[in-house]
Amino acid sequence: MEREKFDHIEKRLRAIEGDEDYAFANMVELCLVPDVNIPPKFKVPDFDKYKGTTYPKNHLKMYNRKMGAYSKNEKLLMHFFQESIIGSAITWYTNLEPS
Repeated sequence: MEREKFDHIEKRLRAIEGDEDYAFANMVELCLVPDVNIPPKFKVPDFDKYKGTTYPKNHLKMYNRKMGAYSKNEKLLMHFFQESIIGSAITWYTNLEPS
């Protein structure tokens, strides 16, 4: 009986603290755009947030216009795109597989 209690407490502690098998142990694998270079003093522009309910092409045009100074930095554009979306659009984006 004592051993069962100990095992139960140990199992709960591992669940709280995590262990080597924890799904997010390798943070690099969570990055959609690894090795992005963010220029010094870069400030993310304020974006109108896209919710996934209007015409997406208009949002992409506006996003690209606000990020125009960085149009040749594809990784930067992809990395900060998440700052311009919310709702179902961010759910879709965060479930993309890294390329």
